[in-house]
Order: sequence, then C-alpha cells, then structure tokens
Amino acid sequence: MLLLIPLLLLLTACAPAPPPEPVYFEADKATAGVIRGSIRVDGKLPPAKVISLDSDPQCAKLYAAGSITEKPGMRNVFVYLKTGLEGKKFAVPSEPVVIDQKGCWFSPRVIGMQAGQPLKVTNSDPVTHNIHPQPQKNRDWNQSQAPEDPPLSRKFAVPEIMIPVKCNVHSWMRAWIGVVDHPYFTVTGEGGEFAIRNVPPGTYTVAVWDSVLGGQEQTVTLAASASHEMTFTLKGN
Repeated sequence: MLLLIPLLLLLTACAPAPPPEPVYFEADKATAGVIRGSIRVDGKLPPAKVISLDSDPQCAKLYAAGSITEKPGMRNVFVYLKTGLEGKKFAVPSEPVVIDQKGCWFSPRVIGMQAGQPLKVTNSDPVTHNIHPQPQKNRDWNQSQAPEDPPLSRKFAVPEIMIPVKCNVHSWMRAWIGVVDHPYFTVTGEGGEFAIRNVPPGTYTVAVWDSVLGGQEQTVTLAASASHEMTFTLKGN
C-alpha cells in the first residue's frame, strides 16, 4: 500500500491540466453604441408574384384564393457586422432560434443565429413538410416533419452567409439562414429599417444581404456611446 502512494502521486503530477475556461467578450454598456439604418432601392422592385398551391390541395385550403401572393419589399434583409470583431469570442446563446412551417410557408423567411446555437424547427400545418437546409460550409441535412411530429433541433457549427433552405415537398417554400460567430446581426422589418445594439466602439464593415437584390457593404466608425445612422441603397430593376 505504501508503494502505491508515490505511484499515485506521480500519475497525478503527470496528468494533463484541464483546458482553460474560454474568456467571452462582453461589451461595456457604458460605452456601447447603436448602428441604425435603412435599406432603400434604386429603381423598381420586382412585381408581386402569385404562387399557385394547386399541387397540394391541403395547402390551397389554407388560403381563400388558393394561392400565396409574394409582395416584394425591403423586409427580410439580413444585416450583420462582417469585420471589426476579430479576436473576440462570444458566448453562444442556449435559447433556440425558431423557424415554423405555417401556411405552407417558412416563418420567418430570413433568420440569423450564432454558430452553435440551437435551431428549433416546428410544423404548425396540417400537412407534412420536409425542411432541407443546403449549406456549403456546414453539414447538409433534410428531415421530414409530419403535423404531429415534435420540434426538430439542429445546429450549424461554423459561420455561413447565407444558407438556403427549401421544403422538398413544396417547391415554393424557401428561407435563408445567416450564421455568424457573434451577436451583432439583425433582419429588417417591413419598412427596411434596422438597428444593431450594444456595439462596442470601433471600426466595422456592415454588410447587408437580400435574396433578390443582392448585397452591399459599408465601413463605419462608431464612437463611444454613439448612435450612427446609415443607408444602404440596393439596385432594383
């Protein structure tokens, strides 16, 4: 027994040290600012598109006209800080980002999330869907989801702008997911306005992405506790 004690002490001394806990960056609320802006279009937006649902009578029953009218606008533009946060590591939220299949449509149409954050997929329709993200940098997956099925839970390991999503059952169902490694992103509302809050002072590349009109970038220097206004003008038809 006495011989075992030195051996145990030697093994303990040789054991590898546990990896250090990650140090996450948190913006100082006393000096953090806001980047606000809006999306505008130079030219004409594409015309409204009427999507027939005749291929699935159950989907058609969900609408009085039996179709969906997709109206163009400046909503659903993904806005994020592309550069300026290098060297900073951010905690990943544990709460999931939710995308629902409702009315034979993805809702929301465009979402943002952090790499490693849970994605929760639900089906509120009386029909079966098949959600199929098609990433280039992350793992491809597709999953059928019947009305009575529980929510799906998935993650994307690395940043990727943007991941297209389709339904293998209903070809008109499309969505996009922006995956970044920080919390500084948003999606524009109905009028094209956006706000990225709690941004530390610094110089950043702000990028916007639209599924129809493409993308654009601008550089902004945000002073301490400042609110910076900017406008992105995308080319229409």
